[in-house]
Amino acid sequence: MPMSGVTNLPFRLLCKKHGVSLVFSEMTSSEAVVRQNPKSIDRGFTCADERPMGIQLMGSSPENLASSAYFLQERFRPELIDVNFGCPAQEIIKNGCGSGLLRKPELIGKIMKQLSQTLEVPLSAKMRILPDFGETLKIARIIEKTGADAITVHGRTQKQGYSGKSDLEFIKGIKKELSIPVIANGDIYDENSARNVLEYTDCDGLMIGRAAIGYPYIFRRLSHYLDTGEILPEQEKCERLGDFFEYVAMRRNYDMLSFNDLKLNAMWFIRGMENVKKVRVEINKTQDIDSVMGIMKGLVDSSYPFP
Repeated sequence: MPMSGVTNLPFRLLCKKHGVSLVFSEMTSSEAVVRQNPKSIDRGFTCADERPMGIQLMGSSPENLASSAYFLQERFRPELIDVNFGCPAQEIIKNGCGSGLLRKPELIGKIMKQLSQTLEVPLSAKMRILPDFGETLKIARIIEKTGADAITVHGRTQKQGYSGKSDLEFIKGIKKELSIPVIANGDIYDENSARNVLEYTDCDGLMIGRAAIGYPYIFRRLSHYLDTGEILPEQEKCERLGDFFEYVAMRRNYDMLSFNDLKLNAMWFIRGMENVKKVRVEINKTQDIDSVMGIMKGLVDSSYPFP
């Protein structure tokens, strides 16, 4: 799942290492790409080891979305372009983007039609549900009719944000009515939830977001379980920390390492570990990269080989 500040190239490569089928760039502003903002353009930066990959765009102008999508297609040759109609963040909604577009079905249709006529690569869209199923299905049908090759449905409304439960009934209903592949998203965090969502909705795949933050190993667990019915042992602490140090090494390699990103990811990668609250307090006190690395290295046996 595209997540701003999370799904950068090094993190995507970790997810690929653990068996994910498809990765997405961070959500990228079409307006910023049109303005040739280097930071926004670089969100599409990729490499052969992470293929296939998709670039997700957000925006409200059909022309700018098409222009930016074409530019990114030509520069990075992603396997698909995805459009965000689901982000519930207020700063996105107030600009008429993300889930703020769900009340504008005609504009969604224009966006998808212009993109489908512009791009050579497959086109998909990610949406949230509306309180009314009929209105939700109307949006999904417009997305399908105007050129989408697939659609991802997050079973929460804009108002819910990430609270409450994902509505599997809505996702199941959309899957039943559409002919294009439907991907289920929301509340998929372990083997049982993955199986239940797939079996109940009959969807063609699963998209996982927040459950993978600091824990890319989830993709190995879920893919193994869905293929074999067997639950893998939990990842050992040294292996999980090994993923963190591999992430740091890749950030260095791509000249992407920053203190704020390192600090945040350190806190994510130790989630669920022993004395996590105490360790997070110590990480929060740090002032530089070396201090964060010192704390993280202190969590594992001194013989562990760090990159």
